[in-house]
Amino acid sequence: MTEQTKAGPDERLSYEQARAELASVVERLEAGGTSLEESLALWERGEALAVICQRWLDGARARIEAAREAQTP
Repeated sequence: MTEQTKAGPDERLSYEQARAELASVVERLEAGGTSLEESLALWERGEALAVICQRWLDGARARIEAAREAQTP
């Protein structure tokens, strides 16, 4: 079983999916008009999505660094 198949549903989001949902969460928080409970749930969702995005970016950075090192004589 790969890391991707062992991951929960959120962990299988692509970077683009997580980023788009994060932008939507931020929009809803900025618009206001939500209850405290809903705002907290949105904030927590946003935090989780930010972690997913950061993992994708860290993975991309590591792949680029590995490719550069492989090309260095």
